[in-house]
Order: sequence, then C-alpha cells, then structure tokens
Amino acid sequence: MIRIGIYGGTFSPPHNGHIAAAKAFMEQMWLDFLYVIPTATPPHKEMDVPVDAAHRLEMCRLAFSGVEGVYVSDMEMRRGGRSYTVDTLRELTGEDRRLFLLCGTDMMLTLDQWREPEEIFKLSYPVYIRREKDALLDNMIVQKIADYNQRYGKVVRRIVTEPIELSSNLVREKLGNGEDVSSLIPASVEKYIRDNHLYV
Repeated sequence: MIRIGIYGGTFSPPHNGHIAAAKAFMEQMWLDFLYVIPTATPPHKEMDVPVDAAHRLEMCRLAFSGVEGVYVSDMEMRRGGRSYTVDTLRELTGEDRRLFLLCGTDMMLTLDQWREPEEIFKLSYPVYIRREKDALLDNMIVQKIADYNQRYGKVVRRIVTEPIELSSNLVREKLGNGEDVSSLIPASVEKYIRDNHLYV
C-alpha cells in the first residue's frame, strides 16, 4: 500500500511555514511521497492580490525543489475552474493507495462544509496541522474530531509540531510595504517575485 500525501492550497506565495508543514507531514504520516497541488481557483476564499496560476505553480516548484519526495502537481490547474478537493481525491485514488489530506486548523474545522464531505472522508484520511497557538480553539477541535468520527467513521489525526504563525497574507503585506521577507520565504521564491514584479 502506497502512502500518498496531498497538500493543496493557494500558495500565493509559498513560504517557510508551508515547507515545514510538508516535511512534518511526510515524516509523521510515513508518506512515500507528497503531492503539493496549487489550486486553480480556490472555492473558499478570494485572493486580495490575484496572481496568475502559472506564477503560483512555478513558485511552488522553486520552494519545494529541495524537499525529497515532494512533487508539485498542476492537476487542478489542468482541470480548470474552481478547485474542489473531492475531485482531486477521485483523480488520485486507487486500490493500492492510501491518501492522506493535510489541512490547516481552519480548514479542518469546516471540512463538513466542503463539497461532498462524505466522499472526502471515504477516499482519504484527513490530517491537520496547527498554525496558531489559540487555546480557545482546543475544545472546538476536540469536539469537531469526535463529530467527524461519529459521522464519517474516521479520526482526524494531528501533525505534532510547534505552530509556525506565518501566512501568505503576511508575506504579501510585507512585500507590498517594501519590507524584508528573506526570513519568511525561500531565496529562490523571493527572486522570482522580484523578477516578475508580483504583489506590488
């Protein structure tokens, strides 16, 4: 049985928190490999500074190029339209595969509001990683995981790591203000952003 991780998102731009999450996901879920999949058009949110999908794909390739076992896929971009996780899972599923789906806390808490949540839980094992230290969410997370287990018959597992309180929104904000982002994103991604005049 091949263990495959799926890490989707806007990645506008990909940052060091994304890379750390991918590495922890691979290690703790014993993944054989991991697909990083930039969305074509995200269904859950609108981007305040829209960047062409081709740029986001190339930035992901640069950001994850040094991480062994990670493959950046354009499958959602090739599919076009709004990117729904259930469609990606259907495309990747197979009898010899076990799929693990990585979510941030906010996404995990709303999985039951996604398109065809029953199918998502049927086709994959959702896993979440905390990117915040908000203790007020602790009880909500416990209750939601219990609810999912009762409704869908699967326990949502957690990646245990120190939360990295970093977001693409913060990086975009700093770039727009002309601030230093060298500690937040890989040098290759920063160069690409500068060369292509993104987020300004």
